[in-house]
Amino acid sequence: MYKPIKIVDLFAGPGGLGEGFSSVGPNDAPTFKIAVSVEKEASAHSTLTLRAFTREFKNRMLPYEYYQYLRGKITKEELITIYPKEWAAACNETLGRPVALGEDNKLIHSKINEALGDNSEPWVLIGGPPCQAYSLVGRAKNAGTKGYIPEDDDRHFLYREYLDIIKQFEPTVFVMENVKGLLSSKVNGIPIFDQILLDLKNPGQGNTNYNIFSLSHAPRSNDLFGPNFNSKDFIIKAEEYGVPQARHRVILIGVRSDVSVNQAQLLLTKAPEVNVGQVLTNMPKLRSGLSKDKDDSVNWQKIAQGALQNAASLVDVNKDKILKVSLPESRGKNFVTKKNTLSKDLPKQLKDWLADEKLGGIIQHETRGHMSSDIARYAYVSLFGERFGRSPLISEFPKHLLPNHKNVNSGKFVDRFKSQVSGSPSKTITSHIAKDSHAFIHFDPRQSRGLTVREAARIQTFPENYFFEGNRTQQYVQVGNAVPPYLARLIAMKVSGILNL
Repeated sequence: MYKPIKIVDLFAGPGGLGEGFSSVGPNDAPTFKIAVSVEKEASAHSTLTLRAFTREFKNRMLPYEYYQYLRGKITKEELITIYPKEWAAACNETLGRPVALGEDNKLIHSKINEALGDNSEPWVLIGGPPCQAYSLVGRAKNAGTKGYIPEDDDRHFLYREYLDIIKQFEPTVFVMENVKGLLSSKVNGIPIFDQILLDLKNPGQGNTNYNIFSLSHAPRSNDLFGPNFNSKDFIIKAEEYGVPQARHRVILIGVRSDVSVNQAQLLLTKAPEVNVGQVLTNMPKLRSGLSKDKDDSVNWQKIAQGALQNAASLVDVNKDKILKVSLPESRGKNFVTKKNTLSKDLPKQLKDWLADEKLGGIIQHETRGHMSSDIARYAYVSLFGERFGRSPLISEFPKHLLPNHKNVNSGKFVDRFKSQVSGSPSKTITSHIAKDSHAFIHFDPRQSRGLTVREAARIQTFPENYFFEGNRTQQYVQVGNAVPPYLARLIAMKVSGILNL
């Protein structure tokens, strides 16, 4: 009798890792089924629940009313009223409300125990503790915080909550993801990653042990305690596996020691590089909003034309050629009707992953507002990128375009303004995109703006029908914090192989 492998997803965010696992296997018999998803942030939890709802339909066929919701034709309440059973199942998966490990453990552990039953079948634990305490940016902020003591920062030890789940419920396989900064983070002068590896290998200090594997490197050696790796062997460079983004993360896979593993079959297969131009080129061209000036297309075109003329002279590009192409007038909408927004140049496997012809357009493709001074900078940076294949350093900015900041020449803003370059993978999409667009400038100088939520989501490889709940700031945070679902799918396929499915 067909039984999908159960998944427990901790620190799930908007569900990027779970989306990849849920996609494996035929439509009428998916390999995996998410049994429990845990997320504490309210908007991400709403997104997670909505996506769980879509998985309640047979053969992965999304209902007509879901598309109506995405197009703004019906409300979520109306959608729920039409499909109460499916919505109840989704809420059961996501525990009915936002919950946090370390605060709601009684509920979480109870739900996991209920979902796993007698725990006799193989199951998989996925997720990664929040990374703020490990990231290089986060550590820099912490260092500047008066009275900050790393040993007292609970975020350093959220992995122990993850570890406690492993200890109590003994998953067959677990997948753990975190930022690259985890490898250099220390507490009391001791590298925290070394301690994490030791704990994960023997979580209960008992008879249940795990072998820890890299998905990108073969073991350096093997001994009585399992395979051995250098810490950097656990870094996955997403752009090497068909993700259009230079996103480098620590991802490790733990396999219970009673499970036989062919180590060679665990390695991800490298794929040709996909650039950001292939991903974004066919999307509707948009103008930015104006945050300090009258926001209409006429005023924006006047400001943009001046910015482009100035930028063209600075990077030695023909002004007439730049302005020959008409400038966009629309800021976009939450739903834009347009066919074929995916480029024919995309690799077929990635295009098929992203596409949904039933959608009939593109969702959450709407620009934010910028000051005219930033539009001038964005025009310069994106035109510089188009001309030289990289973003300019702050030292390469003309004086009149430098931001009015006392620390602008301190060396801390060397590459503060970054444009995507159409012929290369995107820069890493992070949650900072919610604060400003300076590091996430569109490569087209005629648009002179930051990325939209949908553009960021595409770069992160979320399917076109993946809807992010919450306000735009919250949507950006969710996208920036997520694991690219397409990469997650590749990892899930390796896990499927471990379980001989």
